[in-house]
Amino acid sequence: MQRLGTGIGWRPEIADAVERMPGIDWVEVVAENVCPGHLPESLRRLRERGVTVVPHGVSLGLGGADRPDEGRLTALAERAAALGSPLVTEHIAFVRAGGPLTASPRLEAGHLLPVPRTRDALDVLCENVRIAQDALPVPLAVENIAALIAWPGEEMTEGQFLYELADRTGVRLLIDVANLHTNHVNRAEDPAKALAELPLEAIAYVHVAGGFERDGVWHDSHAHAVPQPVLDILTGLAARVDPPGVLLERDENFPEPAELERELRTIRGAVAKGRGRVTRATAPSPAPEAATAPRPAPTDAVRQRLGLAQAAMLSALVAGTPVPEGFDRTRMRVQARALAAKRADVVAKVAPELPDILGTGYRPAFLDYAQAQPMTGGYRQDALDFAGHLLFTGRHTDPAARRELREWWLERSGPEPRSNRPVARAARAARRVLLRRG
Repeated sequence: MQRLGTGIGWRPEIADAVERMPGIDWVEVVAENVCPGHLPESLRRLRERGVTVVPHGVSLGLGGADRPDEGRLTALAERAAALGSPLVTEHIAFVRAGGPLTASPRLEAGHLLPVPRTRDALDVLCENVRIAQDALPVPLAVENIAALIAWPGEEMTEGQFLYELADRTGVRLLIDVANLHTNHVNRAEDPAKALAELPLEAIAYVHVAGGFERDGVWHDSHAHAVPQPVLDILTGLAARVDPPGVLLERDENFPEPAELERELRTIRGAVAKGRGRVTRATAPSPAPEAATAPRPAPTDAVRQRLGLAQAAMLSALVAGTPVPEGFDRTRMRVQARALAAKRADVVAKVAPELPDILGTGYRPAFLDYAQAQPMTGGYRQDALDFAGHLLFTGRHTDPAARRELREWWLERSGPEPRSNRPVARAARAARRVLLRRG
């Protein structure tokens, strides 16, 4: 397995700082945020210096009931090729549900949601991972996620679930120690037990990140300093196996470069501390090859059962439908609020004109909209849908802001910018309605 060393998540906001940081062996980039034909100059320069770049996908939804989307797999493969990456990574999660499989509306979570640790879900996940492996030009590693909620009726622990996944598919593991801490606080799962059950020899690399606790719930924010409990889990992992790579994740609220460098030194120190504790008694033996008898591919009925369960859970989170039996209703409410808040934050990033136009009214207006309008496409479509909702319902009454919002929506609501395309008859009719309402 390739040695990666110490790395940091590359983000445009800290691109210059990352280029200047000493001791950066590799970086990870969110796959969906780069275009293969137009790589940022910062990434090009890093690659020219010999810094490894790994694309990290967030939208494939390998834990979903549907088979992986061919277009998304092709896009991930193209990014791996463009970046000359030795591997690509994704998550053990589902991010959308519904659609033809369940004869229900397609819903998007805009977030990574946990997969039930059941035999059905594992069978589906294993087949989805194999499909992805066959479509990608380099090895795949999958990451354990943080969760606020647990599925009722689970049949395996996280460590058992990951062990069997790796055993049956040969997939590598991206172990996020911050997510192990999150699940310890939120789901009372022992990180040491999870590490003891994992096939540690399958680890491709490790994520480290910060978060915060509020009202007894840990939020994996990637916007705070790495806390000591996460560093302790990292040390415990390094005492069991020498991780091929360790990476600091930071997605927002970026500190000064000197603070990021201090965090990287602290992470190196936590790994070195663990290495100093290694003994033959704690060093793991390699995971057995093909220890689990091959299982048949999941039937469409199995996928449909999983799809119905995921759709019911996601609908309760984003569409206000009843919480399915067995779920913690309080935690579901917390998760629903977190999803709506994330939608508001991300829409503000992909469409910064909206908070500029709406001012302090943006956030309450968006949260009100999100309560009844689930996301059915990506975040850019969500921004358009939100603006259209305000215009068609007349919710925003300031005339000047309304005119500006209307112009913004009209410019972006068609397949091409309004100035570059002939106006279709139906679009003209819709616009006339908007103009009359303005």
